[in-house]
Amino acid sequence: MTFFSLIFAALLERWRAGNDRNSAILLFISYADSLERYFNTGLRRHGVAAWIAALAPVLILTAWIYYLLHSLSPLLAWAWNVLILYLTMGFRQFTNSFAEIKAALTDGDLLLARKLLRESHGVRAETLGSEEIARVTIEMGLIYSHRYVFGIIICFALLPGPLGAVLYRLAELLNERWGSRPDAFGEFAVKAFEVIDWLPARLTAISFAIAGNFEDAVYCWRAQAASWMSHNQGIILASGAGALGVCLGDSPKAAGSKHYRPELGVGEEADVDFLQSTVGLVWRTLVSWLLLLLLLELAGWAG
Repeated sequence: MTFFSLIFAALLERWRAGNDRNSAILLFISYADSLERYFNTGLRRHGVAAWIAALAPVLILTAWIYYLLHSLSPLLAWAWNVLILYLTMGFRQFTNSFAEIKAALTDGDLLLARKLLRESHGVRAETLGSEEIARVTIEMGLIYSHRYVFGIIICFALLPGPLGAVLYRLAELLNERWGSRPDAFGEFAVKAFEVIDWLPARLTAISFAIAGNFEDAVYCWRAQAASWMSHNQGIILASGAGALGVCLGDSPKAAGSKHYRPELGVGEEADVDFLQSTVGLVWRTLVSWLLLLLLLELAGWAG
């Protein structure tokens, strides 16, 4: 029932704005912050213990509810899957912020576009011009569509019940929350998410290649992805840039700067038109995944 769980979760997300999802995420972040205050001594082993303490109770409770409901009725277990997907996915979060920034750039309102980029993606955009805003927005859109949509779908399809979706989402939250710490406490959270995201990142990159320019996407993946600081992110961005035919990252002349992001992709410089192309690529990729899952469902029923 993977296909129908995703469809109904998407309909539920469209019906409700997502306040329930935000509340659930904030509740987990508050729990993670409490664990950090208790466990954090700057040592890696305490970070490992905190990561396990953060995820294990939620995963156990999620699995217990799923199998309890399944013992009563498969329909109840399916409804639990839909609820978990609604709480973990965030497709509207990607499309809404994209549409707002695109509208601001189309109107020539750089101040609003910078404000939206800062609020939605946490990027310091005070000095960015129109093309730079478009470039960073495309990068964030590719990464966020993977983390909030495709990574969730892939893990949900691979693991039993809703465990995959919960594991991926919570590991991503801990990576973001603890990964930027200057001490060793957050090292395991970063490494754990890299391992969990290894297969989903590559499947998303393959999906972008199939939905866009396959030859350029594969070339950029092989030639450029390793230069990015996070290899999983580099694979997604390089494949997405090649599929779109757009250049992302910083230009080579910025190589000496403190936060240099190596250039990715081939083709034209990013502009507001490529924002719409990015939305189209994400939609085609999503439809491809849904069709694949539907075919697998039909094959399972026929078997």
